[in-house]
Order: sequence, then structure tokens, then C-alpha cells
Amino acid sequence: MGSYLFYFLIYPGFLFMAVIGALLSWFDRKITARVQFRKGPPILQPFYDFFKLLLVKETILPSRGAKGLFLASPIFAVFGATMAGLFILLPLLNLSTGFRGDLIVIFYLLTIPSLTYVIGALSSGNPLAAVGGSREMKLILSYELTFLLVLAGIIIKADQSIDLYQIIQVQQSGTPFIGSISGVLLFLVAIFCLQAKLALVPFDMPEAETEISDGIFIEYSGSPYALIKLSKYILLFVLPAFVVALLMNGTRLEGIGILWAVLKLVAVVLLLTLIRNTNPRVKIKQAIRFFFVWMNLLAIIAIVLAIFGL
Repeated sequence: MGSYLFYFLIYPGFLFMAVIGALLSWFDRKITARVQFRKGPPILQPFYDFFKLLLVKETILPSRGAKGLFLASPIFAVFGATMAGLFILLPLLNLSTGFRGDLIVIFYLLTIPSLTYVIGALSSGNPLAAVGGSREMKLILSYELTFLLVLAGIIIKADQSIDLYQIIQVQQSGTPFIGSISGVLLFLVAIFCLQAKLALVPFDMPEAETEISDGIFIEYSGSPYALIKLSKYILLFVLPAFVVALLMNGTRLEGIGILWAVLKLVAVVLLLTLIRNTNPRVKIKQAIRFFFVWMNLLAIIAIVLAIFGL
């Protein structure tokens, strides 16, 4: 029991994910600043932002809406992100072999933060939050099917394995999946799915600061908003780590392998950041069409190529 609590709360659980996620958030903001010819924030700025919201800023509750559900939603967002991260990082760091079917469990756990954002927005009673929640739900319905097709392609390439640890082992005993044509296509589709899951440009229409004033989070402040920030930090670490595990040979935490693991993770985050800073926000109907038509088509082509061993 003690080891399980350590895994969940310390390493590679909540505390580890929060710290690494905050550092990756700083990296994202620093690269964004450099692209825009600015200096950017200091390395501890994400920590300052979080603790200022948690300990200093006042929590203002909406006068209308369901206050209990409004306050509970960020807690469940952090819990869902942490549990998903735990099931990803344990086999990725070779701390546990996981269990058969954990890939499916991870898929569902990763949907919890987005769904709780929608619930929190709708429970606030704010019409702008409701617009953001509606956009978020439409976005979820569009990219989740695509992400599921990506996982289907991975399962085929891993000899029908739905165990994340076994998927990593198949790659480490052979070649990384990204080293094949189907793997490159799956990686491309997965990156755009991550962009949508993280609500980064061009898929940030649920928040859309210039249109609906932060949308789904418009009523959040103080400690609840700090928890939302925290869930975003964790997901910024967990989702790229998931791609590294699925397509990029996982990690080997010995010798030069540690540096290589860090570089792979940072490379994925860098790619997400560059996409965010070189594309305009799209309309929700454009995002739905993009995933339903083009990304699904690309994922299906990758699945067919994977069946033929390409």
C-alpha cells in the first residue's frame, strides 16, 4: 500500500508530473516568446502563477449555477490527468508492467479533464461559458474518434497488444514505430490530436480569449482556476510522454538513454509549440471537418499500411 501511495503522490505521480509539467509550460512560453521576439518569463514563472492563484487570489463563485459542481470539476480534472499519467509513466519508466488492456483505460482517463471542463462551464450559469462548453464538446466528439484510430494502428503494429508495457517492449526489441511509413502518419495524426486535447491554437476555440473571453474558464478564479492550471501542466507532460511511449521507442533510463528520453519529450513539446505559434485559430466547424475527414482518412491509411507491415 505504501509503495502505491508513493507512486500516486510522489513519483511518478502527482508531484513529479506537476513539477515537470510546469517546467514544460515554461519551455512552451519561452519558445513562444522567442518566436515573437520577446525575452519570455523566468523558469519559475509557472510556479509563481500557480501559487498566486492558489494562495493569494480570491475565489469568486458565480451567483447563478450549481456551485458544488462548479468547484468539484477542477478537482476531477486534476484526478483524471494524474491517473492517466500514472498508467502511462509506470510502464514508460519501467516501474511496473501495467496490466492487460491498460491502453483502453488510459484512453478513457484522458477524456476526463476535457469533460470536467465542460461540466464546470455549464454549471457556472454564464452564457459565454456555455458557448465555450458547447465548442469543447464538439471538439471532443471530433478528435476522440481520430485518437482511437491512432491507438488501433498502434495495436496492429504491436501484434494486437493492448498493454502499454508490451507496446514499448516490441519497439525496444525491434525498431520504433515512427521508423515506418504508417508510424510517421500515426505520429502526424497523434500530434494534431494532442493539439486539440490541450486546446492549443489552432484548436483553442473553447477558450478563444478574443471571442468569448476565456470561454469555459470565464467564471473561474482563485484556487479552482489554480487546479485547472495544474491539470493543464500535467497534461502538457503526460500527453507527449504518451506519444513517446506509443511511437518513439519509450525510454531507457540508463546512461545516454536518459538524455535521449528528455530530448524526445522536449522535441514533441517543441513541435506542439511551433504549431501553436504558426497557425491561426480555426472555426469549430473547420476543426470538426479537419478531424472527421482528413485526420480520420490519414489514420485509416496508416492502419491499412500497418496491416501490410509498412
